[in-house]
Amino acid sequence: MKPITSSNQLLSQMQQLSKLAKANTSELSGVADSSSTKKGVEFGKMLSSAIDAVNQQQMEAGRLTNQVETGDGGVSLVKAMIASQKANVAFQATLQVRNRVISAYQDIMNMPI
Repeated sequence: MKPITSSNQLLSQMQQLSKLAKANTSELSGVADSSSTKKGVEFGKMLSSAIDAVNQQQMEAGRLTNQVETGDGGVSLVKAMIASQKANVAFQATLQVRNRVISAYQDIMNMPI
C-alpha cells in the first residue's frame, strides 16, 4: 500500500478499512476458515500500513518544522504549517478509528453467550 499524501487519500483508505471491517464482522461465526484468516491478515497489513503512513507524515512535519526553526533548507513556514496540519488530521483520524475499534471490541466482549 502506498503512503498517504493527502487527506482525501486518508479518508479513502479509512473507508476501505471500514468496508473490510464490516465484511469481517459478518464472518464472526466463531469458526475461522482459511479465507477469513486471510482477510484478517490483509486487514492487519492494511491497518499497519495506514499507521506507518501517519507516522511518516508526522516525521515529515517534524523535519520541516525543524528546518524552519533552524533556518536550514529554505523551507517556507507555510509549507511546514500545511505539513503539520496534514499530520494532525491524519493522527486525529487514526485516533478516531482506534476509538471505534476499541468500542466495537468492548461491545463484542459484553455480549451474552
